[in-house]
Amino acid sequence: MRVFQPRFILVFMVLATAAAFAEDAPPAPILPKEFGGWQAVDPLKTSKDPAAADPLNAALLKEYGFTDFAGQTYSRDDGRKLTLKAARFADASGAYGAFVYYKTLPMLTEQVGDQGASLNQRVLFYRGNILVDAVFEKLSAMSAAELRELAAALPRPVGNTAGLPGLPAYLPHQSYVKNSAKYVVGPIGLEKIGAPLSAALVDFNVGAEVVLGTYQTSGGEATLMLISYPTPQIAASSLRRIDAAEQQKEQAQSKGSSAPAASPFFDRRTGPIVVIATGALSASEAKSLLASVNYDAEVTWNENTYFTKKDNIANLLVNVIWLSAIIGGLAIVAGIAFGGVRILIRRLLPERVLQRREEMEFISLHLSEASREPRDPGVSSSIKVV
Repeated sequence: MRVFQPRFILVFMVLATAAAFAEDAPPAPILPKEFGGWQAVDPLKTSKDPAAADPLNAALLKEYGFTDFAGQTYSRDDGRKLTLKAARFADASGAYGAFVYYKTLPMLTEQVGDQGASLNQRVLFYRGNILVDAVFEKLSAMSAAELRELAAALPRPVGNTAGLPGLPAYLPHQSYVKNSAKYVVGPIGLEKIGAPLSAALVDFNVGAEVVLGTYQTSGGEATLMLISYPTPQIAASSLRRIDAAEQQKEQAQSKGSSAPAASPFFDRRTGPIVVIATGALSASEAKSLLASVNYDAEVTWNENTYFTKKDNIANLLVNVIWLSAIIGGLAIVAGIAFGGVRILIRRLLPERVLQRREEMEFISLHLSEASREPRDPGVSSSIKVV
């Protein structure tokens, strides 16, 4: 049985302690002390409570995966001030969802961070999993460049947390109302954006994601809602549930219910995505809008379909020959070394190691000599011992 040496136990304890400290280590600070000529003028405010970032939408920020908040006031030599609020999320999807929620229709697009928007002295942008809300006391021609320097200094997410959701990319561009897209991952966000479906019909418990956009039609504005599910089977089941709920509404309307008349409702499924169009649009416009959303599956081959230097029989045989030659050579070298060591020891220590006594007693019958001597019937053959 192998017994651990004390030094191995010590190394193991050191590594375990380092891993524990690494897990408990606080995350990197969100905001720097200085950037682009701006200097921090008061202590950094930090909190892990989403209410510190936005008291009215604390539950929504938590739904997006809020982790911590930082607030700081900066100033320049000319006396101008800048107030920054930064919220960090568990992944980049949460920062993106919060960004599109706070982005309003009048905002202008800015090339800051991963995506940015501005309105008057306010600039909103996100970089990785961090959402930043910047309010300038007075804008200048270099304000955007200064914020780009800030975005480059923000800590970056690692691994899968840096990936953005792919569902918003399925929104059609034609007739799209700028800045109207909203991305939600839970019932709180769905209620706040005024979606045409309830959270019970969407069923976020199975891992659903929703993106919603507004489109201009001949009759006014229409809403296009995309619901992504983990599998096409779950999406098909959800579509049947949504159709059943809409049929119940229509039956209630036909029976003279006092409920307000429902707006036109159209839906279809493409892969794991359920597409819903509703609002002021005709059947032909709805059909065109629904048809513009098509799921495109990405297929990845797990094995090569071609030959390389490592993937053919000829190279395998050559490697086997080389391996045999190497093993044979090692055997020859080992044999020569073993025999040479024995010879060397015998020469250096001739009578001590690996050496038999020169004279050894053994039994000799001398049968050939006994056969030449005349035999006496009365005398038996003798055995000579040397």
